Amino acid sequence: MTAAARGRERPMSGNRKRLHIKTYGCQMNVYDSERMRDVLAPLGYEASETPEGADLVILNTCHIREKAAEKVYSELGRLRPLKAARQAEGGGMTIAVAGCVAQAEGAEIMARAPVVDLVVGPQSYHQLPELIARAHRARGEALQTEFEPEAKFDRLTAERAVDGPAAFLTVQEGCDKFCTFCVVPYTRGAEWSRPVDQIAAEARMLAAKGVKEITLLGQNVNAYSGEAPAGREADGRWGLAQLLRHLSLIGGIERLRYTTSHPRDMGDDLIAAHGDLEKLMPYLHLPLQAGSDRVLRAMNRRHTFAEYAELIARIREARPDIALSSDFIVGFPGETGADFEATMRAAREIGYASAYSFKYSRRPGTPGAAMPGQVPEDVKSERLAALQALLDDQQRAFNDSCVGRTLPVLFERPGKRAGQLGGRSPYLQAVHCDAPAALTGRIATVRVIAASKNALAGELCDRERGAA
Repeated sequence: MTAAARGRERPMSGNRKRLHIKTYGCQMNVYDSERMRDVLAPLGYEASETPEGADLVILNTCHIREKAAEKVYSELGRLRPLKAARQAEGGGMTIAVAGCVAQAEGAEIMARAPVVDLVVGPQSYHQLPELIARAHRARGEALQTEFEPEAKFDRLTAERAVDGPAAFLTVQEGCDKFCTFCVVPYTRGAEWSRPVDQIAAEARMLAAKGVKEITLLGQNVNAYSGEAPAGREADGRWGLAQLLRHLSLIGGIERLRYTTSHPRDMGDDLIAAHGDLEKLMPYLHLPLQAGSDRVLRAMNRRHTFAEYAELIARIREARPDIALSSDFIVGFPGETGADFEATMRAAREIGYASAYSFKYSRRPGTPGAAMPGQVPEDVKSERLAALQALLDDQQRAFNDSCVGRTLPVLFERPGKRAGQLGGRSPYLQAVHCDAPAALTGRIATVRVIAASKNALAGELCDRERGAA
């Protein structure tokens, strides 16, 4: 999903300029794309759904999955004739590559793709206005990938464009875990947390604009350790549980979520928050990655499956109805058939409401890329298909278990049919329901009448029909 697609296109007038952002990867990139749009708005840039005719195109890239850089070069190839056409018409198109591929391969991008005007790392997008001005003057540095997270957040605009009642809010960046398959520590840097006051101010601004649900983002969000708010300096630094409790007091914010977490940082206070913080939704994404302890050691996850299972038991004791989600990697170097069967057993034992699963892909510069025992592609594909079949069955079963229940649904947007709205349940399921447009941006009680693998269908409860 592109940041442009999250905004509403408005007619261009006067000296307004068109901005197209294509976003790859995680929610962190979606948030970053939204903030890029915000910092560029004072320069006259307005969102465009497509790159055709755009004055500025930004590719906000992700370096996690296989062939990430190749996808960027492929997209740049599609942009090259569009830029040439703009120039032939006497106009211009500035092309920027941002995000984690930019951070990891910035110099190579500039050398290999002359069509690119700017390369901007994930900690430097606050400098986009200055960098664009330099590019237009054809002088200065075009490559900006230094890590300065404090400077980035300090220089971001106080205002944010809001599209709908749900929003992301970055509270933590970077990673100190150094899993052997992952490039995040190299592209996002060390773990760093924003101060509580800064986060709370952004949350209050979102609430004032009608946002009802906030998802706190971080590469290791439950490792959050931010400077305590003014007047509480003696507290030192707050963890994620304290931050969630603090944000829950903000008027207008009805729902809180967070992602992505690491099992090592799931402390007692955060588990307790799931049990007694009403606004914290009963959904937790807690990646396991593999069920084999031998593979987990090779991945440098620093937890065993038994430790993960015990942690899940404690979380479920605190919040019995919690829906769990996970990440899995199959075909990690050295993974045997027995190791893979351990992953299948682990998934069956835990039981997930949803999950993301991938074939291992070698990321240059990571320890895993040089490990012996690389698993053949056909074996990885076979294992992934088996795991995904199991996870799909679990997701269908969880959705089916909701049929007949009444759930509070936050309606976010029009549905696919006339007279229909779409929203999210507390468990992050998509819900479609016949409902008046007046309920957009509101939470209403819905009776679930049908389920599929990917969504629920519901009907408004009688009292909601009357209130609407």
